[in-house]
Amino acid sequence: MAKASERILVVDDSAETREILQRTLAGCGYVVLTASGVDKAVHILSESQIDLVITDLRMPKVSGLDLIRHVHENFVDTAVIMITGYASIDSAVSAVKEGAENYLSKPFTDDELFAAVSAGLSKVQSSKAVHTGTDDVAGEQFGLIGRSPCMQRVFASISKAALANATVLITGESGTGKELVARAIHYNSLVASAPFVPVNCGGIPEGLVESELFGHVKGAFTGAITTRAGFFITADRGTIFLDEIAELIPAAQAKLLRVLEDHHVQMVGASRTREIEVRVIAATNKDLPTLFKKGLFREDLFFRLNVITIELPPLRDREDDVLLMAHHFAAKFAKQNDTPVPTFSDRVLRAFRTYNWPGNIRELENLIRRLVVMTDHSNIDTSDLPAPMRHALPGAGRELRALAEVEAEHIRFVLESVENNKTRAAEILGIDRKTLREKLKNYRMDEAE
Repeated sequence: MAKASERILVVDDSAETREILQRTLAGCGYVVLTASGVDKAVHILSESQIDLVITDLRMPKVSGLDLIRHVHENFVDTAVIMITGYASIDSAVSAVKEGAENYLSKPFTDDELFAAVSAGLSKVQSSKAVHTGTDDVAGEQFGLIGRSPCMQRVFASISKAALANATVLITGESGTGKELVARAIHYNSLVASAPFVPVNCGGIPEGLVESELFGHVKGAFTGAITTRAGFFITADRGTIFLDEIAELIPAAQAKLLRVLEDHHVQMVGASRTREIEVRVIAATNKDLPTLFKKGLFREDLFFRLNVITIELPPLRDREDDVLLMAHHFAAKFAKQNDTPVPTFSDRVLRAFRTYNWPGNIRELENLIRRLVVMTDHSNIDTSDLPAPMRHALPGAGRELRALAEVEAEHIRFVLESVENNKTRAAEILGIDRKTLREKLKNYRMDEAE
């Protein structure tokens, strides 16, 4: 069902084609405007909000490819479909390169048209959500933000894991949100009202690991002036989250394996064990199979933990999710600091998409917090970004130069490389000797010789 606000512009020099498309699409509830050429289409685009452009390829004066290029460069929230009766692989590739979402060869069926229109408008809705910071499609599931296919698989795994009572191993790079996933599993499970106890295994001093995990009785060691329950007993009937599980010392790994197998813990200094019912979720940013092959992690413990595995993708593989999260964090920190929500320029959004994000979500969140606090203006541009991110932009550090200057420099480089052998230089440049001589004359390089 079309939304009443969805507006489609049909551009074709054939009045018959324009009429058929307008009648067909209007019958589905779309608002349809038409133009007989690119010049009229450009005028309509400048005056009206258009969600989707359907344009013919071959038209008098200006082609559909030029219109596609114009829309792609000036209207980020407008999709384009190209139609043509002169279908070829080259024209299809050209259309896609210039920014077309789809390519239809005449004659096409109504079903093919509706499918292409639906796909194009769906992408427009996603694009608008990214640029406005809203997300009607994905929402915030389990306290996580994501529309990408890899995150949809994560959401499905969380749903299944929450209904099971099995051990879960969460893997992924540092900063990908492993604790958020663990919390989502717990708070969507049948024991959501019971304790959720997070434990940073890498932050426990080696001599206190057993005491912290399993507790100790009074007098068990110097300094044990009272009996103290450990993390496992605190999490009884609930969930314990063992982050950085690979950092556990071998002795603690052996005791953890025993707890997983018989559901009993023994406090340090105690003569008896205590039965507990705890759901264990472990996480690591390391490759456990490689570690147990090197003897650095117990193989039997790995297999005991690895009942349900959820692998979190790095931020660089999450398509538009990074933009959704950037807007989410911007709104969050602007509210905290009682400042207007900043906007991001298109170049900044491109930087966010192309940056490698070695620190993943944690790095993105810290960056947005810093930008909200430290930037004095409401529109954030590339000059506000940290140097590593600016330098990672495509073309960063390159000087804007005339094409002739670049060409002359390249010809000079090739000639020097082949010791001024013009025949060989022409072969490398992909031109004949006559063309090379003309270029040398135009650039006055023959005089320099």
